[in-house]
Amino acid sequence: MIKIGVRCALNAGAVAAVLAFAGGASAETLESALAQAYRNNPTLNAQRAALRVTDEGVPQALAGYRPRITGSMDSGYQHYESTTLASGVLTRTNTNISPRGGNIGLVQPVFNGFRTGNLTRQAEASVLAGRETLRNAVQTALLDAATAYMNVLRDTAILDLQRRNVQVLQEQLKQARDRFSVGEVTRTDVAQSEARLAASQSQVLAAEATQKASQAAYRRVIGADPVNLRAGMPVDRLSPRNLDAAITQGRNEHPTVTASQYTVDAAQHAVKAAEGSLYPTVTLESSVQKRWDLAPGQYDTLTGTVLGRVNVPIYQGGSEYSIIRQAKETLGQRRIELDVQRDLVRAQVVQAWSQLEATKAQILAAQAQVTATEVALNGVREEARVGQRTTLDVLNAQQELVNARVSLVTAQRDRVVASFTLLSAVGRLLPEVLALSTETYDPRVHYHQVRDKWIGVRTPDGR
Repeated sequence: MIKIGVRCALNAGAVAAVLAFAGGASAETLESALAQAYRNNPTLNAQRAALRVTDEGVPQALAGYRPRITGSMDSGYQHYESTTLASGVLTRTNTNISPRGGNIGLVQPVFNGFRTGNLTRQAEASVLAGRETLRNAVQTALLDAATAYMNVLRDTAILDLQRRNVQVLQEQLKQARDRFSVGEVTRTDVAQSEARLAASQSQVLAAEATQKASQAAYRRVIGADPVNLRAGMPVDRLSPRNLDAAITQGRNEHPTVTASQYTVDAAQHAVKAAEGSLYPTVTLESSVQKRWDLAPGQYDTLTGTVLGRVNVPIYQGGSEYSIIRQAKETLGQRRIELDVQRDLVRAQVVQAWSQLEATKAQILAAQAQVTATEVALNGVREEARVGQRTTLDVLNAQQELVNARVSLVTAQRDRVVASFTLLSAVGRLLPEVLALSTETYDPRVHYHQVRDKWIGVRTPDGR
């Protein structure tokens, strides 16, 4: 567990490790913060909505199997005037009619060059790719949340270190002034203490600004202000045990790789769907038409029609051939992108693994540095009391100890974040793997709600 903290006097004992706020019964843990980010992160919620949009592509493609029914009605007014000559007598006739009627037509596709089937499979592959994209968005959100959580802990601990350093330097300045008043040190020693105190106070202000920025990022990513955060734990236990296994898992399971694989599948079906434009199409058509007052003296008519229609494309200007060639080039592009994505994931895994190993070594080095600087500071102070060291030597040793403790805080934060980064690089930074106490979003629910829906404008959530 990461712990970083400071005693009241920076030179008293080893660093009390406490990279956390004061613990309590209602303290926020890293796991609960991750669960909250999984539920509330706006970027993640937007990606879920984007996947629901992609889901609708499947029923749109399936519509190619279904009949199309249309209806029309019309009504109007017509005036007829006619003049006839019979037995030398002109006869003029005026007639008014109101022609009106309606028509219902049905067209049932029978064969369209397998385009509907291929378009449906293309849409389904796009849905699967969208799910993997969502899985990658989940990883990004959880990694951002873990980073924001640890940044708040780190920056709070550093601020506490800087504030306690100011307290120590204030005491140091008081002692320097007392010794100056009795002639043990010079005005230069007092000025050096004053300068170092002013510099430390400036560092406190900078640390406060950094902490506020980290808290703002925490709220943006997780959706709440950080309150009473507990220490964070690395997640090495969930990652592969060696680099080769991590690379293999990343190349096979990372969501960007699997999303690219499904994108290749979608491109293959797009080629087949484009080739379907060269095939004939067969439809079954029927209609019923009813007309009233069609002409003077004709009251009504009823017409019913059923026919089969075959359309054979012979030449359509060449655009269909261009579309097929274009789809094939897109397929080649998607295959290249899959190879590129695998190489990128491999590089990310190697980088994350190396960074994790480096942080482990950095913690050991920082701990040794803290221990050594504590011993050095105690020694310099004792030597200063007998006149073998100057005030500047004490101030420098004091600053080295503060710097060493800041390095330890930073290394411990980097250790946790690096473990999450490696888990993300192999594609396993997911709520079910982390065993977060939250209900997971199942994208299959919405998909099955809309896949076979024939009619209706309301979304499954009632909007």
